[in-house]
Amino acid sequence: MMRIPESELILNKDGSIFHLHLLPEDIADTIILVGDQDRVEVVSSFFDKIELKKQNREFNTHTGTFNEKRITVTSTGIGTDNIDIVVNELDALANIDLSTRTEKIEKKKLNFIRIGTSGALQKDIPIDTPVISQMAIGFDGLLNFYANRNQICNHEIEKAFVESLNWNKQLASPYFVDGSLELLEKIGFDMRKGLTISAPGFYGPQGRVLRLPIQDDKINEKITAFDYGSMKITNYEMECSAIYGLSKLLNHNAITICNIIANRIRGEYSKDYKESVKELILKVLERLTA
Repeated sequence: MMRIPESELILNKDGSIFHLHLLPEDIADTIILVGDQDRVEVVSSFFDKIELKKQNREFNTHTGTFNEKRITVTSTGIGTDNIDIVVNELDALANIDLSTRTEKIEKKKLNFIRIGTSGALQKDIPIDTPVISQMAIGFDGLLNFYANRNQICNHEIEKAFVESLNWNKQLASPYFVDGSLELLEKIGFDMRKGLTISAPGFYGPQGRVLRLPIQDDKINEKITAFDYGSMKITNYEMECSAIYGLSKLLNHNAITICNIIANRIRGEYSKDYKESVKELILKVLERLTA
């Protein structure tokens, strides 16, 4: 096995991984990912027992048990660039021997469940309801940096989307990756399913205009109208595509469930989304451990 150099796999003085400050024994096989570091405490407040709390920068981690199942919850911060850090470092904790800096022969398959918030792109999706992402669409370009990207992406729908939107070639090439069917059926069997766009920003990349004009002022209309078979694009968020793409490449399971806090088509915004997010967190925990 090839040894990974110190410059590529950076460890802290205590042996923990560079950004997350975690050791291999700190994480469970089931990991809930949330953007907001304060939401970690909301998730772990439902745990029967908390065995570990660690934080570095925006990366806050609690590990404990719910219904006797060991679960980790980690905050990622916002954006696919942060997901690149979080998923790669969690995989390294599970599948690289940090003492020898070599890949383990026996690989561990992790379950990543992102619980987040999102804006709906279809008029009929009510606010304060969850959408589970059957497939992620990456506007971020992150996966394009990795070899084997083409082996895990859906090229037919990608081609149809690029043609339908007359995609601007100055933008990153979009990619389409499926979520885990196993986790989708276990957690989201009765939830609204759809295609979720991960944008590399909150304003222009999601079609919002404050003072700066955007490349295509009809982009959200085109996205809402896009139809591939029976599949429609349901919502925008900022992390799902990298979670799905990296998880597929690393042979992990991943699913994203986002509570809809705004309907972009109707111009509506939730009056108190934090309560509905709490309800979603408890539902996900119960279904994960059922």
